[in-house]
Amino acid sequence: MLLPVTPALGVVLVALLALAAAAVAAWARLGRSREILVAGVRAAGQLAAVSLLIGWVAQRLGPLLGFLVLMFAVAAWTAGRRVTRNRTWWWAAVPIGAGALPVVGLLLVTGLVPVRGPALIPVAGILIGGALTATVLGGRRALDELATRHGEVEAGMALGMLDRDARLEIVRPAAADALLPGLDQTRTVGLVTLPGAFVGMLLGGASPVEAGAVQLFVLVALMAVQVVAVTVVLELVARGRLHRG
Repeated sequence: MLLPVTPALGVVLVALLALAAAAVAAWARLGRSREILVAGVRAAGQLAAVSLLIGWVAQRLGPLLGFLVLMFAVAAWTAGRRVTRNRTWWWAAVPIGAGALPVVGLLLVTGLVPVRGPALIPVAGILIGGALTATVLGGRRALDELATRHGEVEAGMALGMLDRDARLEIVRPAAADALLPGLDQTRTVGLVTLPGAFVGMLLGGASPVEAGAVQLFVLVALMAVQVVAVTVVLELVARGRLHRG
């Protein structure tokens, strides 16, 4: 076992959350102290609930599909509210779905992932989570850039460009930065980081080759998901579907 579940683990978690994360954020005036604390407490509660339910959900098709839908809905809500606070937030479901759902479907059709909870839930969670991150980063960067350089958009339109094309020229380079975390993780895997899927399979008894193959699949699939999510969220911003105005 990588980390034994003991009272010492709880003490360390509380110390890291309260002292390191929230206290340092408050000292640096990052404005996220309360969010850090709430996120940590929510994570503990949610993981406790999932730990109790996962065994029951994993053995029944109906609850399994319902749990996957819940995962997707929460991801869309979280991403949408991070990108914008107005009624267009629900468009965030489109890039998340466009990125994650085809890859999950491909894995099911080819039989690489069976329709069973212990295999499908973690894989779908990784892919939906990757699409969520890319959508938030890409959407926020695109809308921030659009607000800052709105005059350049109007100049492009004055030169005869379509509204969509003028916006896309401005927001594309900034939103593309949303791909950098995934690219850096893939470039440095095995040299700087040993991601969770690799370590988890080794601890579960898999050979290093098997663990490496699974981790490679996760990284490549995540890059594909995130590229699609960023591309779609860029198009939504350029067409004015997802906005802050």
